[in-house]
Amino acid sequence: MPISFYEGRQQILDIVPTLEIENVPLLDAAGRAVAEDITSKQSLPDFDNSAMDGYAVFTADCATGTVLPVIGYLPAGEISADIAKSGTAVKIMTGAPVPQGADAIIPLENCKEDQGKITILQTVKKGDHIRWTGEDIRPGDLVIPAGTLLRPAEISLIASLRQATVPVHRRVRVAILATGDELQEIDELSFKGGIVNSNSLALAAAIQEIGATPLILGIARDNLPDLREKIKAGLQADALITSAGVSSGDRDLVREVLEEFGVKEVFWKLKIKPGHPTAFAMHNNTPVFALPGNPVSTLLTFEEFVRPALLKMMGHHSVLKTLYRATLTDPIKKKKGRLQILRVSVNINPDGEMLVSSAGDQNTGILRTLINAQGIALLAAERDFFAAGEKIDIHLLGATTTLGY
Repeated sequence: MPISFYEGRQQILDIVPTLEIENVPLLDAAGRAVAEDITSKQSLPDFDNSAMDGYAVFTADCATGTVLPVIGYLPAGEISADIAKSGTAVKIMTGAPVPQGADAIIPLENCKEDQGKITILQTVKKGDHIRWTGEDIRPGDLVIPAGTLLRPAEISLIASLRQATVPVHRRVRVAILATGDELQEIDELSFKGGIVNSNSLALAAAIQEIGATPLILGIARDNLPDLREKIKAGLQADALITSAGVSSGDRDLVREVLEEFGVKEVFWKLKIKPGHPTAFAMHNNTPVFALPGNPVSTLLTFEEFVRPALLKMMGHHSVLKTLYRATLTDPIKKKKGRLQILRVSVNINPDGEMLVSSAGDQNTGILRTLINAQGIALLAAERDFFAAGEKIDIHLLGATTTLGY
């Protein structure tokens, strides 16, 4: 019995396991989710330092127009604790430790230097342009919670805390199996009726995009021995994705072979379009995703069901893409009974409003529509019409989607 889009996705996320933790060098952790809370053992900054190129001064000496002698020079990385004196200035560079006693930095442009003296041109306030010890982070602060995606900013922070390795969940190894006598590899001579096995490459690219490791198993022909051999190999990975072979045709044998290996079916078929014959099962701790063979359906069902599951396996806490409220520019008709995964074009008008429309022919044989789409709208199963001007929920596609104006 087919189940709904949301039931199917929730069942997957409830069941898939999280992989074990490993410690990796900091750069190798980029794009992965940290597996444990990171708590600071130090202050950041860990010394008072200058935020500008300028002069370290005592604010009590700094009325506008005051002239002060410059008695020293502090570049970044050099410490001098005894050269700051009342009634004087110390030239200092960005990042250099503030001399003891000085309580403000005058930027170069706010004073005039001539013959070893500066004339103060603007009011100076206590604390101006000083980065104080611990103003960003103090010892004991929780700085990055477990499950957080490690972007360049997080990598910078962890490096600043002098942590060279990071605990992350292991990258999930995902076996990819395409099925069908009609398939041929990209470098094989074409034959009449042959179809290039683009699904394996597309899935591998999608898997790599989220930081997982694809394992392409090749093509399983529509016979039990070949399917048994390749599915057995695929079940040794952390997850297995098959494309095609799960519909209702005479040669759709994937379901039969999975049952032979003791794979426990969770659901078979969803109330969605495209992607109705999508199935999900478990073999011990190995999730098995049986996706439709049509390239558009394969990629859309990966996006909505497999991608979140693989992210959960790698320890991510945010596995679903952000939903945005967008305005339809044209009416949309659909049949009731199945949620429609609609490929949409997304633009931003001059007022900052997000506008969406169909990206083109929604037939599952039209890959160009998916290429032209920047987002996905999930249109409710119980409705058959969405009016122009109506607000709908969408999420964006891809890791680097850009929107036009």
